[in-house]
Amino acid sequence: MTYGLKTSTLTFHTAKLAGASLLAFVAIGLVTPASMNVAFAQDEEAAAEGRQFSADAGEKVNEALQFLNEDNPQGALNTLNALLVSDNPLNPYEKSTIYQMLGQAYNDTDNTAGALKAFQNAINAGGMLPNEVDGIKVVIAQLMIVNGQYRAGAEALEKYLREGGQQKASYVELLVQAWVEAEDYRRALPWAEKWFNGANPKERKHFDLLNFLYNNLNMPGKQADIVKQMIQKWPEDRTLWDNWASMLGNGGREEDAFEVNKMLYLGGAMTKENDIKKIIQYYSYYEMPYQAGQILEREMRTGRIQRTPENLEELSKYYRTAREYKKAIPILEEAAQSSNSAKLYAALGEAYYNEGDCNKAEDSFGKAIARGYDAGKSWMQVANCIYDSTQNVERLDCSMTDAQMDAAPITRIRANAIEAFKKVPAGSRESRNAKKWLKFVSEERNAVERRCVFEKNVEKELCFSKIKLEYDNLAFSGGEFALDDENCNQFKAAYDEKYVRRTTE
Repeated sequence: MTYGLKTSTLTFHTAKLAGASLLAFVAIGLVTPASMNVAFAQDEEAAAEGRQFSADAGEKVNEALQFLNEDNPQGALNTLNALLVSDNPLNPYEKSTIYQMLGQAYNDTDNTAGALKAFQNAINAGGMLPNEVDGIKVVIAQLMIVNGQYRAGAEALEKYLREGGQQKASYVELLVQAWVEAEDYRRALPWAEKWFNGANPKERKHFDLLNFLYNNLNMPGKQADIVKQMIQKWPEDRTLWDNWASMLGNGGREEDAFEVNKMLYLGGAMTKENDIKKIIQYYSYYEMPYQAGQILEREMRTGRIQRTPENLEELSKYYRTAREYKKAIPILEEAAQSSNSAKLYAALGEAYYNEGDCNKAEDSFGKAIARGYDAGKSWMQVANCIYDSTQNVERLDCSMTDAQMDAAPITRIRANAIEAFKKVPAGSRESRNAKKWLKFVSEERNAVERRCVFEKNVEKELCFSKIKLEYDNLAFSGGEFALDDENCNQFKAAYDEKYVRRTTE
């Protein structure tokens, strides 16, 4: 008896890369609003580092920034691409900033390939500080993941982290998302566990994710632990209990699964017919058919399980298995009458057979045969029932006369059994067994008679010895003939006829 594990649907929300302006880059520290305005103060340090805009480049960048802020990414693209191909030389800082803006604009027009290329060019231009390069690497990885390049994006983000990048909680969550979407659950697991351990407070989504991964990676021990924690937090969630029981069953812990289901039933959580039948089957499987029958009978009374012929047959089967035939018979009678089923009439006949009521067994099997049931099997049951009843009557005894043996109840019962065995059809699969039984039962009376003859002969020979010994004693002592065993007197005439008269003659 096997039940399937359910896991909650895992949903990750994705969105476009951070807004319609460079405010996204402000957040990750790539550029500042002041750096995008040609009016900012040109201090000596910035000039020394080459991190400044020329007047012409600054004007065009401000123009592009305005387009982005006005949700006009195409205008920004036109302005920035024109600036890149203009005759005005651009320093690395200017190029890196322009490519970042291009990446934003391409992303806003759903041109993922263009955005990725632009962000990579921003790094290659060489005008960015190390922390800015790290930020762009994360942006590239995020952009890949958001646009369905889950494996490539996850590998890029992992590479960034391996090379010393800051491991933020948001990056961990992003990696979990990417590897789960790529269906590489083994790569997702360590990040999911890190995400779970770092969450405070832990929400249902954190538990659901680990449950999902442990299930798909066939890690029942860890899954059991996480499900137990979930049940403690959300004991009212029936799905969790079902998952727990199913997981125990699939892990070879059927008895524990039974205990969980039994607790659910006794606690009133099981109200549907299929669920209740499952707990009934558990009772039957663990060799508690009587308890299974009691639950099924009670649930049919409450109406939560329908009183159909099939369910009545099931109920009778539990009671018959428990050898409670008196309980099973009226249930089978109801089932057979309501369904008019040959199979159920045969089952009823078998129940009567087990109760030793051969007349009713024969009647029920007769109804089963009339409805197409196997006649050979039916008559074998009837004949066996009749023959088995010989165990309850007095056996034939050698002290009986032939007339007494003929009139004995056991002789009549054997004759009825022989007639029943004869009714097994010749073409039936039971025909061979029926013939063996016929021979066996017919020989029983002859065996008794042979045993009686043998016993009589043994008694006679023993008495002949005693009679001879008494005659020998008389030859020496004289006196009168007298046997110590009076029972042997019945054989003296036969002894004298065979030995004494023959000697005197």
